Amino acid sequence: MLASKQCVAMLLAGGQGTRLGVLTQRVAKPAVPFGGKYRIIDFTLSNTINSDIDTIGVLTQYQPFELNQYIGNGQPWDLDRLEGGAFVLPPYQKAKSGEWYKGTANAIYQNIDFIDRYNAEYVLILSGDHIYKMDYSKMLAHHIEKNADCTIAVLDVPIEEASRFGIMNADKDGAIFEFEEKPKNPKSTKASMGIYIFTWAKLKKYLIMDEEDKNSHNDFGKNIIPSMLNDGQRMFTYDFSGYWKDVGTISSLWEANMDVLNADSGLNLSDSRWKIYARNMAEPPHFIGSNATISNAIISEGCEIDGEIVNSVIFQGAHVEKGAVIRDSIVMPGTIVRSGAEIRHAIIGWNAEIKESAKIGEYQESAIKGEWQIAVVAPDAVMPAGSIVKAGEMVEGGNK
Repeated sequence: MLASKQCVAMLLAGGQGTRLGVLTQRVAKPAVPFGGKYRIIDFTLSNTINSDIDTIGVLTQYQPFELNQYIGNGQPWDLDRLEGGAFVLPPYQKAKSGEWYKGTANAIYQNIDFIDRYNAEYVLILSGDHIYKMDYSKMLAHHIEKNADCTIAVLDVPIEEASRFGIMNADKDGAIFEFEEKPKNPKSTKASMGIYIFTWAKLKKYLIMDEEDKNSHNDFGKNIIPSMLNDGQRMFTYDFSGYWKDVGTISSLWEANMDVLNADSGLNLSDSRWKIYARNMAEPPHFIGSNATISNAIISEGCEIDGEIVNSVIFQGAHVEKGAVIRDSIVMPGTIVRSGAEIRHAIIGWNAEIKESAKIGEYQESAIKGEWQIAVVAPDAVMPAGSIVKAGEMVEGGNK
């Protein structure tokens, strides 16, 4: 008999992340490297255990191998437990049929038995592709205090950006009376963060009804939440005021990595009170050569640096030769940057090689309509000597 859990977390990590282009051709978006030593999913996993929620189902689907291997038994996040812990939950074949997860709601529906095993009173629904630090236990306490059926975390956004989000219209007490999906003329600035807490008995009922509706998209935003609102269920917002970024585009992924280098961004990875845990790759200490010049940069374990690094994030195992210049860029694990190469406002995928005097990306003063024109080199790509990749261009990779 499994121990009962007050709250079970379900982390939706199966997204393809097509807007990240070549970075997600062979891995799911939550497995993309971030911040010098992390993967994107590390933030949600770390938030969960830091919030004293120790049972989490990770729902994978697209290109799951690397993500499943990375999570393993959950040990880096203290989720290797006899009672609870981390569980990878891919779609599976049942007695009569099997199918892919058709939508976010269907993914939870297919795992009703997992949640029921722990006799959970509440279920926390999370996404694996956001960068933020959040105490879910405070949100759960708010949910319980309001005697809510559903609580939705919201972030106050500028009114000119509100049409990009699902917007929650609520009264002064936080009770939601209307939900608008990417409205042209938003009535409020409370944007849904895609973080939900449901009272499980109520959600289970709606998941079953939604599955029986053959016209449903089986989605929380399109179906479950509107249905609960229409039925007058108790639904409340939970205001979040910290750093949060959806890294679903090349520009936003680059921005979030640059925020790690900015002490005023609100994204502090050195806070010992709220650590972000990750799997240790057991690399040796980094080595800085006599020709290296480094300013405002992250240099991770296993790196060998003998070139110029300015305002950049260099991941573990990268090699930068004498005479190479890297500015305002992200260089992912295992990449080699040869002598004379120049990299500016770019993302270089893992295990790539930038050969002598290649020029990747171009300096930019500012974003264009909110989007930076970031040059991208795919994982495992080899850029020939003297080659040029312009701002905003994306180079396909291959097997080295």
